[in-house]
Amino acid sequence: MVLITTQPKNPIFHGCTTLHRSIPQRGDSTVLGLGSIKNFNFNQKPTKISLKSNPFTYNLAVTAKAKTNAAFGEVEALKPRKILLSEVEVKRERSVLFGRKWNTLDVGTAGIVLAMHVLCLFAPFHFNWPALWVAVALYVVTGLFGITLSFHRNLSHRSFKLPKWLEYSFAYCGVLALQGNPIDWVSTHRYHHQFCDTERDPHSPTEGFWFSHMSWLFDTNSIIERCGEANNVGDLEKQPFYRFLRSTYLFHPFALGALLYAAGGFPFLVWGMGVRIVWVYHITWFVNSACHVWGNQAWNTRDLSRNNWWVALLAFGEGWHNNHHAFEYSARHGLEWWQLDMTWYVVRFLQAIGLATEVKLPSETQKHRMAFNSDTITT
Repeated sequence: MVLITTQPKNPIFHGCTTLHRSIPQRGDSTVLGLGSIKNFNFNQKPTKISLKSNPFTYNLAVTAKAKTNAAFGEVEALKPRKILLSEVEVKRERSVLFGRKWNTLDVGTAGIVLAMHVLCLFAPFHFNWPALWVAVALYVVTGLFGITLSFHRNLSHRSFKLPKWLEYSFAYCGVLALQGNPIDWVSTHRYHHQFCDTERDPHSPTEGFWFSHMSWLFDTNSIIERCGEANNVGDLEKQPFYRFLRSTYLFHPFALGALLYAAGGFPFLVWGMGVRIVWVYHITWFVNSACHVWGNQAWNTRDLSRNNWWVALLAFGEGWHNNHHAFEYSARHGLEWWQLDMTWYVVRFLQAIGLATEVKLPSETQKHRMAFNSDTITT
């Protein structure tokens, strides 16, 4: 998930977001961040890893925190610790907030996140029913249509095809979620799948729960250090519409804020922007954090992805995350009849009326290949 994106030639913020964060582009950057797709090649040239920035070493204590024994001059690596109510271990705890130099893009990202949370503090004092319903409507428009259907299943994984006018309309809804432009959001997410729960994953709980949830957004150089140049989104970069959204990204959500204020005053701004954006932020971030920590694993994905029912309920079906990691290309995440998946229901409706085509689902052979030999593992 990426929050802020700057124009390619704008030096002010040159330097993400879950709900994803932007990947530093060639001469371009984004600030806020829900990784690469296995078995799918979206670009002609391979990813380049900078030799100047080893992705396995950082200027922070990434691999392990160490304690120096003042008396003996010894360095002791901290033992891995388990996350609360989980068997997942934090092996390389990373501190983002302290002990490093923040660049202007880091400050800008943190500033936007903080501003949205502060705006929420006014919600109890500026409540009215129209403002609440505006927030609910925008939650569906930006969260379901924009993030889960467009940014995630359509653009990141190409789970189905839409007419260009509809694809672009849904993508624009995603921009209004203030999670970043489509190019940067998709790039981060594809890298997550490519390097899931390894040292090169942009947001793994093996570096700390809160790191995977949100603090990774505030270190805008970490992805380029881990993954190299962001060249896994050639399919989007060649389209002028997505380049336009990248270069004008911040204008669109703030223009929506101005319209809300004009229509309903401060209550509409508080609920339609602050409350709604923060709500969608955290349910998206829970896919990165909670769905790699709590829940069950129905498929042998060899990573930490979990199926988590309460995240699925809040995030329109995205919480069936182990299903998703097993079959990244699938338009349907809730593979069982009882697994509620609102995004899939929308895709299925669009397919029924002829707007969604080439809808991808896992075959029985593919399911058999990913199945455990034993019963479902729960942690």
